[in-house]
Amino acid sequence: MIPASFRYAAPRSVAEALDLLRAHDEAKVLAGGHSLLPLMKLRLANPPVLIDINRIPGLSYIREDPEIGRLRVGALARHIDFERSDLIRDRYPLLWEAARGIGDPLVRNRGTMAGAVAHADPAADWPAALLAADADVVAQGPDGERLIPIRELYVSILTTSLKSDELVIEVRVPQPLPRSGGAYEKLERKVGDYAVIAVGVQVALDTAGDISHAGIGLCNAGPMSIKATDAEAFLIGKPAAPDNVNEAARLAMEASDPAEDDRGPVDYKRAMVRELTRRALRRALARAQGGAA
Repeated sequence: MIPASFRYAAPRSVAEALDLLRAHDEAKVLAGGHSLLPLMKLRLANPPVLIDINRIPGLSYIREDPEIGRLRVGALARHIDFERSDLIRDRYPLLWEAARGIGDPLVRNRGTMAGAVAHADPAADWPAALLAADADVVAQGPDGERLIPIRELYVSILTTSLKSDELVIEVRVPQPLPRSGGAYEKLERKVGDYAVIAVGVQVALDTAGDISHAGIGLCNAGPMSIKATDAEAFLIGKPAAPDNVNEAARLAMEASDPAEDDRGPVDYKRAMVRELTRRALRRALARAQGGAA
């Protein structure tokens, strides 16, 4: 449980951090560390250089930007910041519920959304929630900033389309549309555990009450976080009726590809994808309709 030796760097600016990434091709970035450090202790990750970005000022914000219609989240915004935010609780229930279910208080006080996004663990909550929300990731590299739709970020387990000399500096989430609602449903063996299965949902209704937008993200349901695109497409233009919710839940289950492990067999996990999608859709639709959920 002792990591291999490594060099430690603590840059004081994004530019300095990028210089270090450019100079050290296999370096790893440390924000919260609750995902990276356990891998290093098990020697599943052996970076020669660890770049700690926690001393870089101005990266801890969570704020709405009306000019671009996005919630902007800095690279050092902690899980606990979402849990304690009235803005997130009132306007982004999908994100608020996801944050509240992450790990334990130690993890939530230290871990970051951007770190979880970049780490690409399929069992992490943020990627699934952000896939449902159709978020974008802002990566900065030597050629400037690059905006990456999160649906294009994940390649495979613990692997993203980020370049080795790029740093995630911000996550952007679309501001909620009128008549919209979100929800996050998580099944875990015990409080603080990784999800057996979790599902994030974001929906919006048109003036007639039909579904005009749907986002569904699946956590721990495959080798990487999954966007249930067939289920999303099925819902567009449909009434918010139980039969349509059930069919979308079935399609989300079909999109899943879980592995058997000590959290359960494949058939059980696929059934939980269907059930949690159904529950999340019901609550998100209730919120979009202005009801309590």
